[in-house]
Amino acid sequence: MKIKENINKYIFRGYDIRGVVPTDIDVSTAYTIGVGFGSKLYELGKENCVVGHDNRISSPDLHQALLQGLLDTGVHVYDLGLCTTPMYYFACLNLKIDSGIMITASHNPKDENGFKFAFSDYQNAKGKEIEDFYNYIKKGNFHYGTGSITKKDVKNEYLIALTDNLSFGKRKVKVVLDPGNGTTSILLDDVFKRVGVDYTIINGKSDGTFPNHHPDPSIESNLTELKEMVKKTNSDVGLAFDGDGDRVGVISSSGKFIPIDYYMIIIIRDIINKVSNKTFLYDVKCSKSLEDEIVKLGGTPYCYRTGNSYTKAKVKELDLAFGGELSGHVYFRDKFLGFDSGIYAGLRLLEILSNTNKSVEELLSGINRYYSTPETKYKTTDEIKFSVVLKIEDYCKEKGYTYNNIDGVRVTFDDSWASVRASNTGPNLTARFEASSEERLKEIKEEFESLIFKYNN
Repeated sequence: MKIKENINKYIFRGYDIRGVVPTDIDVSTAYTIGVGFGSKLYELGKENCVVGHDNRISSPDLHQALLQGLLDTGVHVYDLGLCTTPMYYFACLNLKIDSGIMITASHNPKDENGFKFAFSDYQNAKGKEIEDFYNYIKKGNFHYGTGSITKKDVKNEYLIALTDNLSFGKRKVKVVLDPGNGTTSILLDDVFKRVGVDYTIINGKSDGTFPNHHPDPSIESNLTELKEMVKKTNSDVGLAFDGDGDRVGVISSSGKFIPIDYYMIIIIRDIINKVSNKTFLYDVKCSKSLEDEIVKLGGTPYCYRTGNSYTKAKVKELDLAFGGELSGHVYFRDKFLGFDSGIYAGLRLLEILSNTNKSVEELLSGINRYYSTPETKYKTTDEIKFSVVLKIEDYCKEKGYTYNNIDGVRVTFDDSWASVRASNTGPNLTARFEASSEERLKEIKEEFESLIFKYNN
């Protein structure tokens, strides 16, 4: 297999490598990434890494090519084969190997794939680290050797890690689970047989073509079937998971979509008096309802940038018990291992429900409510998306608006806020708006959408 000389720069994104197969990523791309990664490990004095892949149709071929690239540099690979991303994170911790690669495109469309990777400290590469890795590969100064593979199955240990720290109450919660034919399909039965709940699984056959719906639980329209099944079965809650299993989506007993910032309120209400560090992290897209509730509970809100690589690292750095982002990545460090697992996030909600007679919606009583839009994506190109955001920032400066630019532009007014940022996972701009009235919401949305349309050409 040969090194790919003209590797596409734009697949090296903010949190990972991601693109269309085979247009942007093919087996020679995977091989080249393997050679580059293994060579980098050699320079770092490391000999071992962990590799896994999700259930996308393209993943097995990319997996074999990546393995060959790693082996050709002399690395010893612990190969997990088919697994969820959280299983891969767990394996790294369990094996005490802080470097590895997970082949996945997470919640992206079925014709895409990619690579999440860590060089050290169990932390996914991000930002400049990924840019530097692209430049490293382009230089082509690779190390070659003869590596080896150990096949590794961590499933049983992972099931124990997911379930044995939970304390379910007397109430037997009824739940519908929707893995969307993604990789969590291979685990759900084994997990939920271990806990005292009444569960039904829909779209539970592992199928990387995602035949029933797109595997992104943060988009309400993807959960229509789950809503219907929750109501049909008189279940207490519905839980959905994304393609590689690191994110969760929630449906209430009445079939209502529960945004993750509201889910986070339920969790923080439950744990705030059980943890010493009462600072909780959330990303720039989360509702002010969450910030308000943290303050009301006597905690400290910490608004941070979007992106699982960034939020995971910051939660660890600040030694927080819990943090998360609107897309469905949440991080528990109170009695879990600190990585994002959609299944574990769902189990924590079920644990709370089992110890109360309240519904999900009743657990949200008394919170401050605002009018908000869902996160909205606007098509653009990778070449101009960041410049569009910079132009919007210039506009905010000229207007004298209060804003932060930790991740795109988040403008804060007395009665509202607007967030516009460049997506790090695709050629999109993403925006969300929130206000204290419907009239103000319409006004602020129109103002910033006009800027998006004006500069996005």
